[in-house]
Amino acid sequence: MRIGIDLGGTKIEAIALGEGGVPSFRHRVSTPQGDYGATLNAIDELVSTIEKNCSERATVGVGTPGAISPRTGLIKNANSTVLNGHALDRDLALVLGRPVRLENDANCFALSEAVDGYACDARVVFGVILGTGVGGGVVIDKRLISGRNRIAGEWGHNPLPWPTKEEFPGESCYCGKTGCIETFLSGPAISRQFSARTGRNLSGKEISLAADAGDQEAIDMLEVYEDRLARGLAHVMNVLDPDRIVLGGGLSNIERLYRNVPGLIQRYVFSDGVDTNVVRALHGDSSGVRGAAWLWPV
Repeated sequence: MRIGIDLGGTKIEAIALGEGGVPSFRHRVSTPQGDYGATLNAIDELVSTIEKNCSERATVGVGTPGAISPRTGLIKNANSTVLNGHALDRDLALVLGRPVRLENDANCFALSEAVDGYACDARVVFGVILGTGVGGGVVIDKRLISGRNRIAGEWGHNPLPWPTKEEFPGESCYCGKTGCIETFLSGPAISRQFSARTGRNLSGKEISLAADAGDQEAIDMLEVYEDRLARGLAHVMNVLDPDRIVLGGGLSNIERLYRNVPGLIQRYVFSDGVDTNVVRALHGDSSGVRGAAWLWPV
């Protein structure tokens, strides 16, 4: 049995996968705010609850915001800042009494979809998160590629390709740069942009629903968003040339992306044609926690 933990900013979710990746138990609790020790204890209690329920000891994989720095062995780049500067994998191993495998949550998402999701038949997979932030993960032959510096797939902190005069130099990003893809394609970003264009305050989901209802301002905003997404993905394709791109996160539920973005990508990719499919995640919000479980050998 494999246990996966999705350590989020507001909730911690755990899942147990049995033979063939079939879920046998899942549970979630609220994330203790600003308390590292309480976070470790919450994960310990989740694992204990699952193992008692299933009467079986399991491997444990954890998906987190941020990543382990190969230089220090400590968590870096986590928007749940209480985790930064801690040896989370080693601390959890002590608490749980076993080795723990830990990866960035976007990497876990990509791994889940590559192992038993909509990219299970693809050799090279790029998983995309379009949510509060913009991230990604790379999986080749069902093996996660983290990279030398543990930043493989972090396309959200590349600059938006081929910016227009109106887009350049772009907004400031929390990473310290300007014009990052995340500042154009995240959920908060599309809401800010729509408000600036129209004076209306809508979420990404609300903009999508308005466009479906024929709202021209919402349609115009999504057309801009689709072109920017196509440019961002074209950059990835020119470097990685994946067999499949899988979208996750809240904005991945915008149905028209799958109709419009693949054709737009072809305008920007350095090729005479594009055969890469862009699909929505099979496991949806469960992909991250399932991928954490799959961090142990298939």
